[in-house]
Amino acid sequence: MSTSPNGRTYSRNVLPSLADVVFLGVLFFLTVGDETLLGDADTGYHVRAGEFIIDHWQIPHSDIFSFLTPALPWTLHEWLSEIIMALVHRQAGLTGIGILFSFMIALSAYLVFELLLKERGNILLAAAAALLVVLSSASNWLARPHVFTFLFVIVFYHLLNLYQDRDRNYLFLLPPMTLVWVNLHGGFIVGILLLGVYLTGNLAGLVWESPSRRTVLREKSRWLAVTTVACLCAAVLNPYGYKTLLFPFRVVQDRFLMDHIAEYLSPNFHFSSVVPFEIMLLGALAVFAVSGAKLNMIELALLILFAHMSLFSSRHIPLFAIVAGPIVLKQAQLLFDQPKGRVMAALRARIDNLAAIDRSSVRWLWPAGGVLLVLLLAKAGLVNYAFNDRHVPVKAVEFLQREPIAGNMFNNDEFGDYVIYAAWPRYKVFIDGRTDMYGANRVREYLKISRAEAGWEELAERYQLTWILHHADSTLSKVLRERSDWRLVYADELAHIFVKALPQYDPLIRRYAAPQPGAQENPYTN
Repeated sequence: MSTSPNGRTYSRNVLPSLADVVFLGVLFFLTVGDETLLGDADTGYHVRAGEFIIDHWQIPHSDIFSFLTPALPWTLHEWLSEIIMALVHRQAGLTGIGILFSFMIALSAYLVFELLLKERGNILLAAAAALLVVLSSASNWLARPHVFTFLFVIVFYHLLNLYQDRDRNYLFLLPPMTLVWVNLHGGFIVGILLLGVYLTGNLAGLVWESPSRRTVLREKSRWLAVTTVACLCAAVLNPYGYKTLLFPFRVVQDRFLMDHIAEYLSPNFHFSSVVPFEIMLLGALAVFAVSGAKLNMIELALLILFAHMSLFSSRHIPLFAIVAGPIVLKQAQLLFDQPKGRVMAALRARIDNLAAIDRSSVRWLWPAGGVLLVLLLAKAGLVNYAFNDRHVPVKAVEFLQREPIAGNMFNNDEFGDYVIYAAWPRYKVFIDGRTDMYGANRVREYLKISRAEAGWEELAERYQLTWILHHADSTLSKVLRERSDWRLVYADELAHIFVKALPQYDPLIRRYAAPQPGAQENPYTN
């Protein structure tokens, strides 16, 4: 039984709760009606890295996917995620990967709503806040290890709030969580940042709070300091030791990568995918201005820190949404409680009744049923995940599998991820999505060749590049189409393959090469 504030009682019912609806909505959107999870071929190299670890029982400390020598040092900070992905892939292929990440994203959305509801109790405001959090995060819904960070941030943040606001101490859970998190994804550093904010906020309170309050803050500071040290110690327990702690800062300090890699760039507010984040950011400012309530030191620091991170790099938008949600909801609830009168009293009563009905739902019944249904649909072949050949060079790589091409390849960076997935170790790449490993100098060289800038031919000679896989509409492809020393042997709407006019490629050129210069069609059709 569940009792509402007006005394009504509600029996347990089998209707889904709003949290269940959120879970099911996200799950079915990702498994039935959307293709975004595999919109990034980075998924492919994560799978192959995990398989390498499983097959060799070792975590590589240098690159295994590129032909570049000597092999570059590689900090594989996502190794545990990659093992999980590889195990799932071996059992269920890309469909298994898609279902796994759909479940984790849906679970994140579920937890966000449940925790927002527990934070304030107003189910409509919680639903609105959860919707903004979910939509703000949607552009980062990809089958990649950062999804683990979403879950860990949600739980980490909730446990810190329980301790700070309600004196419920579950801080002992944070060090073991950090131990797992640091081996899943580099986002573990967000947990350390959260601890730092809460610790600093409590220490700062010792300066201006009343003497009676200082006793409480001193105790909280002591617990948070011990927990922070324990989490830092746990974070060192990984294959790379303390270097993993420094890795996120080393990447951020590389200005060239920050300015040239799409996911590191600031959000572009001309894109519709950024609109929910914009609404949340501006809505927060409006709510804070109108509510009249003061933010405490910790809330203010969290908002400033994560707003800065999200405006600096779009990849941090989900983190801002998760952190800002409860703070904005708290202020919105204070604003909602201000108006008096019969109409508002009736509205609040309705909301309370709705919340009581929602609480009477059997938790996890519908989510469990939804997951089971997705698994059954996948078993029947009605749910399938595959890389989309409109965005990934599936057909071009199929050609490479049928017509082996020897020599060093130059490739588009996004294409490199798929080549690793579909054709490694037969083919090794020039570059792929691991730009943090390749570094600014290698990325500069990649861009110079891709744009056919002055000096690109010298770079091609230095790396002994003899064939090229690149975007059909790239500057490089357009330049090569007009040259006689490079021959086009494969073309589709997405990708072109060129080989250098060398004797070793004569058989391939005779079979497939289009006339040059100025040829408009390639006689090879996939």
